[in-house]
Amino acid sequence: MFEQRSLSGELDELRDEHAPETLVLDVERDFETLPSAVAESLLAVADSVDPADYDESWIPDDAPETLHRLAGDDFTVGAPGDGGVAWTRQTDPPIVLVKPRLEGSPDGFVDFLVAEALVEIGLGGPEHFLGFFEDDYRSLADATSLGSADTYQLAAALVAAFVGRSARPVFADWADAFPRLYAEWVDAGERLEPRLADLPRDVALGRTSFPDAAELACSAIKHDVEVPTPFDALDTAAYDQYEAEFAVRWAEKTFDVLEADDGGDPGA
Repeated sequence: MFEQRSLSGELDELRDEHAPETLVLDVERDFETLPSAVAESLLAVADSVDPADYDESWIPDDAPETLHRLAGDDFTVGAPGDGGVAWTRQTDPPIVLVKPRLEGSPDGFVDFLVAEALVEIGLGGPEHFLGFFEDDYRSLADATSLGSADTYQLAAALVAAFVGRSARPVFADWADAFPRLYAEWVDAGERLEPRLADLPRDVALGRTSFPDAAELACSAIKHDVEVPTPFDALDTAAYDQYEAEFAVRWAEKTFDVLEADDGGDPGA
């Protein structure tokens, strides 16, 4: 199920700098959340496992089943929305998992995704948004008119913005030490810019839902690009300081404005 991925050059050096001892593994089968029995097989390569402790009381009753599973007793790794690379600090050492869905992708792009995971591990940020919001997740759900699945997507986007603010200065400092990875970071940002420029209009015309727009814009905060309103308000030191409380307040203000402007459903 798992095979150690060979790292060399800049990627190996970056691991030594940001997340030494971290294992990077290729996964045989694609996944969103690893089945518990499969996750427990990580013990074959890790020294120990300390499952995350998420409280069931943080989760609204109508939340997606994934969240209830995360708050259960089983060792759970990965969640919908993680993309082609997932990571966990629930193991010692930490582990980065590269999914087979990335087969055929450019090597440089995959290397950047692995590098991003290593940086996030080193920064010590949340592994899942439940660890960030805790009981404020209920407040986030109450702050919007979104359904449970869209609230999940928005929460994941808000945490991506929070982590992205911390990661961006790290990436920006790669120019001399890791020029190949730096070029991949710059290229990824440049590819986002046309989509970001059109995002407010696409949302206004109903071409893009608000949760999808949030996912795109919040993921862009880790790049040196201009993020459109209202998501640019997340790129502030106040978010670093007040964390989940700030995210909930941002959601309240944003949905008050959206609903006043058109009287419609911002999640549509």
